[in-house]
Amino acid sequence: MNKGIALSKGNWLCFLGADDRLINSLVLEKIATELKPNIDVVSGKIQYHFTESDSRQIKKSKGVFSSSWTWRLWIKNTVHHQATFYQRRLFLNRQFHTSYNVLADYEFNLVLFKSRKKVKVISNIIAFCSSGGISKNYNWSLYQEEIRLKTKTSTKLLWPFFYIIAFLKFLYKKT
Repeated sequence: MNKGIALSKGNWLCFLGADDRLINSLVLEKIATELKPNIDVVSGKIQYHFTESDSRQIKKSKGVFSSSWTWRLWIKNTVHHQATFYQRRLFLNRQFHTSYNVLADYEFNLVLFKSRKKVKVISNIIAFCSSGGISKNYNWSLYQEEIRLKTKTSTKLLWPFFYIIAFLKFLYKKT
């Protein structure tokens, strides 16, 4: 993602992975009016391509995931980079930390949330994504990365809470 940032020329950036795609050919035209200079981030929804083996939550929502830029971001990643447009200027002094193998975008979003960047959440479905992938493996190393990024981004008072939440989420996903 950092290499893409370095090569970019536009004012707005969106990060699609190898198995992601825009929901349709008109989505950029539909949301262009939302991308205003006084807004830092615009987040929409994603549509998962899901299977019977996916979680109840994905099935219940018919695969639609809505971004949420609220305090819940501290509990779990409520923003998908595939449905998020970032002002390029946000990356001038800081890029994604490569020390995070999987959750660099999550860490970046926490920093943006903590610094109270102006975010607009829209109801449009932006991208179509697989429900699999490395961030959906739910192995313990993923939760260790989550703990590390949250403890580096927050106050020490919250550190025990992040350990407990990560462990409980890990147990829940494994059962």
